[in-house]
Amino acid sequence: MNPVMAYMTAGSVEQARVIAQELISCRLAACVNILEGMTSLYWWDENVEQAQEVVVLAKTRAELMPALIERVRQVHAYECPCIVSWPLTDGHRPFLDWIVRETGDGEK
Repeated sequence: MNPVMAYMTAGSVEQARVIAQELISCRLAACVNILEGMTSLYWWDENVEQAQEVVVLAKTRAELMPALIERVRQVHAYECPCIVSWPLTDGHRPFLDWIVRETGDGEK
């Protein structure tokens, strides 16, 4: 079992919901949180940009990240979307087990 948290950004709540629905319906995530109201400052095309974005957090498994990345790339409006993950190394064991059961071919 290798649970991870996937972190993504979207340009709107509507875009975030499309991403969340895709990940849940394909069982690439057990749960997706959508957090509105983030301000991002970043370099793009040699300029510093500022934009309002939405954070998308997905609880999944490390082995599903390649499929998750590909699916998000297919539905995302950005040319170069932020899709990264970090391991969940500790936590409430029943919750971590639930992530595994509810994703991909995790044992039910």
